[in-house]
Amino acid sequence: MYQLATVEERIRVPPEKLGMSVKDAIVESATEKFVGLIDKRLGIMLAIISVEEIKEGRIIAGDAGVHYNCVLKLLTYKPELHEIVRGEVIDNTEFGSFVRIGPIDGLVHISQLMDDFVSYDSKNSVFLGKQTKQTLKEKDLVVARLISSSLGKEENKISLTMRQEGLGATHWIEEKKRKAKKG
Repeated sequence: MYQLATVEERIRVPPEKLGMSVKDAIVESATEKFVGLIDKRLGIMLAIISVEEIKEGRIIAGDAGVHYNCVLKLLTYKPELHEIVRGEVIDNTEFGSFVRIGPIDGLVHISQLMDDFVSYDSKNSVFLGKQTKQTLKEKDLVVARLISSSLGKEENKISLTMRQEGLGATHWIEEKKRKAKKG
């Protein structure tokens, strides 16, 4: 889930940025410090939205930069358990599909792809349902549910499922709606 987070942080503005306005220098320095970081509580930090407050700068002996205590508003993405996400299949492997959901990739294990026996065609990198004949290939758009998440550790892992009603590749969902309209 995308969120706005307010954080209070000390930002170091290096000497090469001291010719800029204080606010612009803080935004650039904070962007370099935060954007792309993963925090257990906040999730993935995507952008500095605004600088809410800038306190008086301090110079520390032996450091040519200026340190400012600031209040920043950040845009973050934190995967929430049971959240419904939309994404694109970026890679199929023999054990499942990797799906790009915003700033991070999740894995749909082969057992969570569909309610069918699933085979994997490694030559074409495609999954095929035995009875339903549904296929899942790279670049397919999907709707999935987040079933587990671990961020801020050595490895970041997102697990997804597409086995529930209303989930799966968008072309599966559209086909099911067309069949339901026909009766």
